[in-house]
Amino acid sequence: AAEGLDVWWDTALRSGEAYDEVTEAALRGAKAVVVLWSPRSVVSRWVRAEATIADRCKTLVPVTIEPCERPIMFELTQTAELSHWTGDASDNAWQAFLGDVRGFVGRESIAAPVVAAQPSAPASTPPKPGERGGAPSLAVLPFTNRSGLAEDEVFAFGMVEDLIDALSQGVHARVISSSSTARFRSGALPDVAALGRELGVRYLLEGNVRRSGADLRVTAQLVEAASGAILWTEKFDRPLAELAALQDELIVEVATHLGTQVWRMEMEQALKKPGDLTAWECVMRALAALRQLTGETVGRAIEEAARAVAIAPDYGLAHALFADASAIAYMYSSPDDPAEVRRIRHHIDRALACDGENVVALGSVADAFIYTGQAQEGLRRARRAIEINPGFGNGYWIAGIACVMLGKPGEALAHLADFRRIEPQSPYRHYALNWVGGAHVLLGDLAAAEAAYDASLALNPEAGYVYCVKALAVRQLGRTDEALELMHETRRREPAATLDLWELRYTRWNPKGPVLDALLTHLRALWAETEGKA
Repeated sequence: AAEGLDVWWDTALRSGEAYDEVTEAALRGAKAVVVLWSPRSVVSRWVRAEATIADRCKTLVPVTIEPCERPIMFELTQTAELSHWTGDASDNAWQAFLGDVRGFVGRESIAAPVVAAQPSAPASTPPKPGERGGAPSLAVLPFTNRSGLAEDEVFAFGMVEDLIDALSQGVHARVISSSSTARFRSGALPDVAALGRELGVRYLLEGNVRRSGADLRVTAQLVEAASGAILWTEKFDRPLAELAALQDELIVEVATHLGTQVWRMEMEQALKKPGDLTAWECVMRALAALRQLTGETVGRAIEEAARAVAIAPDYGLAHALFADASAIAYMYSSPDDPAEVRRIRHHIDRALACDGENVVALGSVADAFIYTGQAQEGLRRARRAIEINPGFGNGYWIAGIACVMLGKPGEALAHLADFRRIEPQSPYRHYALNWVGGAHVLLGDLAAAEAAYDASLALNPEAGYVYCVKALAVRQLGRTDEALELMHETRRREPAATLDLWELRYTRWNPKGPVLDALLTHLRALWAETEGKA
């Protein structure tokens, strides 16, 4: 104010005024918005939200007033450094900062695109036969080039195009084309709620790129359009040595992180919704149930997938999930039954006919093939899913399972390692570790197998079958008493499972040969020694 600038800040709020409404109006009306970064402000969701509005309006003038690490989305924004400043008006840093503010105030306003009011959306109803449920929708906004270099402008543009292409391969969101958002490449963004209504999307992804020494940094954040809430933010750093390879890696990593976040949030919403369900919501419930892989949850997945098929008979993913859940139940619980295999195969065929290039459907189809005794065909489908989308983590662990069953333990371990690298927080990682153990058993490395089983149980101690496979590994390592305790635990957790059923499971999980023969021998011995004992 002493420098002749008209300054508004929130201490000017009059009693009774709506704090958030008045503040937002002031932010949107300002020619420059000065955000002061300090250890207190960087952890304030209000400050972050206000800085985000200013950034979208192209009026953000940030300054650091105390040493701190800025929020991820603002690390790439040129920021004045005034941590040392004591109020001296002649200080060079202060004068430079003041010049930046005057530059913003003196420039012509950038008008935000006008967004027409949209009518309220009708209440959600189940789709007609042959239609899909309403999948969530996402718009990827043009990324901001913070470097100011022409080559980085090309990189930022390419990131958006490739991200849209990668995200479009998945099931978790409907991604609108870049032509719908290209007009926001320059100029201020409108209110995100209005933007969401205009584009017809539930989520917005915004990001920026900037060079930092020998590295390129990409930051991205996911915003819920209706509320403007920031749901997820992340940064990705890569060396600039090979830009083409860098872009490919970043696309896979950003798309994988984002796809997982959208899936998680939508699944949480679907699980809360009672009453009439769309086919898509049923599919989300089926996916959620399959995350736990217990007898009860697999049964629930079958029910939800069947409901989705009934609502939308041409929904490929619904058929794929029904086949997958049914095949899991078949492998673990059913005697050989050609009629059941044919029924599952019918849904596999329907899934491939309706949506044969959807990676999630391909993964479920591959799973269903594997668990009904067709591991080679399952491996082929899993490889196709990976080919379409190299960031599809489930494709790797499904391929790993197929390779264990086909007697290819080295290849299995490579696939399972890729899965854990791509999706380190996947809900299926305990299951993948069980198959890591199975691959090590085939290689004769029982100590490594036991370590994998222990890691699996640490993540999911309710997985009863892991106690059994660990018991056989421990038995072969010479620790008979411990093996007997594990077999007791196995039988306690599955009291209805018979020795015949366990033998059938082992013959389905492992290729024929000396390793399987040894496993069956130890299984029978441990079973006999624990028979009739508490």
